[in-house]
Amino acid sequence: MTKATRTATAMDRLAEQWLETLLELNPELHVELGRPGREGQYTDHSPEGHAAAAEAARSTLAAARRTDVVDDVDRVTQAELVRTLELAVEQYEAGFWQRDLNVIASPTQNLRDIFDLMSTDTDDDWEHVALRMRQVPAAIDGYVASLESGIEAGNTPAVRQVTEVLAQARKQTQSDNFFAGLARRGPEGRRAELESSAADASAAYVRLADFLERELAPAATTHDAVGRDLYALASRGFVGMEIDLDETYAWGIEELARMVAEQEAIADEILPGATVGEAIAHLETDPAMQLEGTAALQEWMQRVSDRAVAELGATHFDIPEPLRRLECMIAPTDEGGIYYTPPTEDFARPGRMWWSVPAGVTRFDTWRELTTVYHEGVPGHHLQLGLAVAEHHQLNAWRRFNWNSGHGEGWALYAERLMDELGYLATPADRLGMLDGQRMRAARVVLDIGVHLGLPKPDGTGTWTGDDAFPFLAQHVNMNESFVHFEANRYLGWAGQAPSYKVGQREWERLRDDWVARHGNDLKRFHADALGIGSVGLGTLREALLG
Repeated sequence: MTKATRTATAMDRLAEQWLETLLELNPELHVELGRPGREGQYTDHSPEGHAAAAEAARSTLAAARRTDVVDDVDRVTQAELVRTLELAVEQYEAGFWQRDLNVIASPTQNLRDIFDLMSTDTDDDWEHVALRMRQVPAAIDGYVASLESGIEAGNTPAVRQVTEVLAQARKQTQSDNFFAGLARRGPEGRRAELESSAADASAAYVRLADFLERELAPAATTHDAVGRDLYALASRGFVGMEIDLDETYAWGIEELARMVAEQEAIADEILPGATVGEAIAHLETDPAMQLEGTAALQEWMQRVSDRAVAELGATHFDIPEPLRRLECMIAPTDEGGIYYTPPTEDFARPGRMWWSVPAGVTRFDTWRELTTVYHEGVPGHHLQLGLAVAEHHQLNAWRRFNWNSGHGEGWALYAERLMDELGYLATPADRLGMLDGQRMRAARVVLDIGVHLGLPKPDGTGTWTGDDAFPFLAQHVNMNESFVHFEANRYLGWAGQAPSYKVGQREWERLRDDWVARHGNDLKRFHADALGIGSVGLGTLREALLG
């Protein structure tokens, strides 16, 4: 049944105006949302660009506080606008922009990553690709200026992050770098233009790498920890609510112990008397549970995803037709990590699950990765974010675009457990794989909060430092060394983000329990009501669902 379209309110119009401001300030959003305009342009990462963004946030914040609300949808919009805008101003004033450098989600990566979403179907598309590559130098110059202002202010990232990002930047300076490869894929008639633009982009990364090595690294802090104040501010942004960091750390230690106990029990089911490591080694020798090569991985991902969409769409969720298409992709990078990109507003570009396979990795264990497909696809991110895009009859465009990590990643972990409850993790091996991921997420609650706040280590051997991250994570993550190395550096450089997954799952489970106590055990309705709100901070979500 087609839902009635809600009449736009003053609060909706303000939110739409804010989205238009974001599109102006961050031209890459045009690509992410599938909107034409500002082709090839980049966000201004200079100090002046950050100042302009902060001023725009202050102005819209004042307007949001004085705009009347007329219904529950408006109340959520106002609460979330105020929350996110206040956060943007606070983080600007705290100088987050002056030390914005980490191994996964800072301009060094983002300037390149946007090309993954750009269309290359037509000659005009390739013109836009060439234009964007020509704009990389200016974008990097602005970014370097902001990092330079951090050096002057004594507000710099950790040297460990600088060293790792330097290695990433150097990859784009080699003859076989990403930009050169992209140019070679272009049409013959634009090949010279593309190759020239690619050379400009690569030269910009040469300048960035030289700056990181010669100027930022000597000025960078030797401490990985950001401290309690900055961590609390970062955590509030990622979770969408303030949490008790010390209580969460203690809970993380307990949750990790519970995950270990669950894994040990299932390991005994797989191979009586075996440790978790021995059970995993046993599974890793089973050819029936292995895939060889990225082509086989992609085909398997797509098959698993298609089945989940078809079956869950017939039973446990209402999945609109445009959301029944999910593309599983091998990413053009080899940095490690698996991620999801939402569909465009018109669904012309579908939701996509990306797998960035580390260099040299050719074998994949299906028992380990099955739950990952559910996490990134259905009922995970694709269902969650795709439904928000589809709610155009109720949610303004800013609400459909908004994203909160605690909400989003918490839902994806909740979805993993839900698939176990629904019988989709049918074997002990599949459940061991799910618990492998859940154990990692619990471990990083402990690691992330422990390192950045300098808390006592669980084993009583002193306080946490960044040097403890890799050995602790390696103890709890059964993955290859390059993956564990990348993940450890990710947590050290992106304070507060990693715990938002498990903390978010905890809050989703609490919300479900509280909602069921009030409304009864109708989980299909709970999921529909909760996801229909869109991605908001977890504090906003709780208020919207329970009042």
